[in-house]
Amino acid sequence: GPAGCPRTEPLSGSGQEPLFRGADRYDFAVVIPAGTVECFWQFAHQSGNFFFSYEVQRATGIANSRTILATASDPSGFQLGVSQHVRGQINFLTKETGFYQLCLDNQQNHFGFMQVYLNFGVYYEGFDVENKQPEEQKELNDTLGAIEVSIRKLQLNIFHMWRFYNFARMRKGADSFLLESNYNYVNWWSMAQSCVIVLSGVLQLYFLKRLFNGQTSGRQKC
Repeated sequence: GPAGCPRTEPLSGSGQEPLFRGADRYDFAVVIPAGTVECFWQFAHQSGNFFFSYEVQRATGIANSRTILATASDPSGFQLGVSQHVRGQINFLTKETGFYQLCLDNQQNHFGFMQVYLNFGVYYEGFDVENKQPEEQKELNDTLGAIEVSIRKLQLNIFHMWRFYNFARMRKGADSFLLESNYNYVNWWSMAQSCVIVLSGVLQLYFLKRLFNGQTSGRQKC
């Protein structure tokens, strides 16, 4: 990728050194400046389940639109999915090993930034792709086999519960910013209306006072 763009799993400099592994799952919030595109790269092995979900928590600017364009591409540059909404998700199977590109496009908003919460990564069957045992070591009895299947199901359920928890965090953050924005809007609008009411009363009193002053001076001349 371009210089300065983050990669989740950089390759080792020497061929004898092991591959430096990053995390398989990430969740964080990022600020996308106005009129820019922010990209990330996630390393994934072949035959993995890739997931990418996002939600725009807050947006600034004239139109105040929270719609953003999200894309996902494979290591060859082929686009695997597109989503243009306030929130969305892109899921696909990884057919080759390499860095998968995830981009957020805020070019339609030229006057404000967006804060986007991201949750992306990859998971594999059994959640272990590098510690696969040889076939001769997998000849276990029925009890250990059943325990292994149960543990894998438990890990899968825990993983999906972690994803649902992150979805809830996304919505909670977006609702919190929306509530704060509405609170500030109501306070400023109430203050402005109060100032208008007070100003209109002062102006009415001033014009009425001038009217009576003019009538008094006219009678004295007569």
